[in-house]
Amino acid sequence: MMIRAPVRPELLRWARERARIEADALARRFPKYHEWERGLALPTLKQVEKLANVTHAPVGYFFLTKPPREALPIPDLRTVGSLPVREPSPNLLSTIYLCQQRQEWYREFVRAEGDAPLPFIGSETLASRIERVAARIRNSLDLDLAAQAALPTWTEALRRLIDAADSLGVLVMVNGVVGNNTHRKLDPEEFRGFALADDLAPLVFINGADTKAAQMFTLAHELAHLWLGESALSDAALNAVPSYTVEAWCNRVAAELLVPLSLLRNELRAGEDLAAALARLARRFKVSTLVVLRRIHDSGALGDGAFRSAYQAELERLQAVPGTSGGSFFPTLRTRVGRRFGHALVTSTLGGRTSFSESFRLLGVKTPATLRDFAASLGIEA
Repeated sequence: MMIRAPVRPELLRWARERARIEADALARRFPKYHEWERGLALPTLKQVEKLANVTHAPVGYFFLTKPPREALPIPDLRTVGSLPVREPSPNLLSTIYLCQQRQEWYREFVRAEGDAPLPFIGSETLASRIERVAARIRNSLDLDLAAQAALPTWTEALRRLIDAADSLGVLVMVNGVVGNNTHRKLDPEEFRGFALADDLAPLVFINGADTKAAQMFTLAHELAHLWLGESALSDAALNAVPSYTVEAWCNRVAAELLVPLSLLRNELRAGEDLAAALARLARRFKVSTLVVLRRIHDSGALGDGAFRSAYQAELERLQAVPGTSGGSFFPTLRTRVGRRFGHALVTSTLGGRTSFSESFRLLGVKTPATLRDFAASLGIEA
């Protein structure tokens, strides 16, 4: 006789909605799902375990008396118009937890190495002048905007900016899925990035499912958070004034860092068609056309009404452009975990200071052979 699990319908509904799955989709996997959620039947324990796997929810949560409230472990500064942000998805939570575990490991690693705290973390305040902060970050990164303009692609420009932040001591991780699980895709509409401030192991995560040009702005925005010394989950919307002062400040710093108004004004051409100007200036500064549009508005060359209309039209155009597929595994893994973190972890593991099992968990790989192949891709001799 099969044992039925006494699961409350509201817990089933909570797990489904948390995972952003429609009831009909679950009913295709579990034929009696609609009856379970209506309280007309009970699933077996084995079915609950399978349901937990599908919805990425801990099995124990299904046996609570009421749905839990899952708080994000870092400040949530996202805004979506005047509407409250939905509760975090399991994919977002898993990504933050994994990055926190990697940060904790790396903090202990550099502490053992005797590294000094990074002086730029928390070096600015909201009272700091935007232009001065942007210039300081640009100088710290050794970011040459003229050289940036000469790069052939946004991908190359993003890679250069990531490498600059990495060289400065920032762990930069870019991923469009949870870990290495390609079945758990991250949604740019939910979040675009987050910063985990720490003076030994600062970390920036960028949602790799976003466009390369948009990732440039996200990286700049999250770096501004580090200069403030504040962790945060962000969704930098350029067509609105963020509800949080911190987000507005970081947006302004990021925009000035990538597209200084003084340079933009020199690049504007009288009478030029807006679409042509957006394409030309996006290539010039290697940012998204939405960032350029925002800066043209900031310069006073585009009124509020025209900006809102043009922004919506450009956003719809970009959303219709198909994305690109991922590359080979090891270069992709290097991007997902970051060069600095990957090099430190693999070196420590092969040197016997970190266990293989710990390394497997943090990298998302399963065998020593895969770890050694990854080491080779990083230029580390096993």
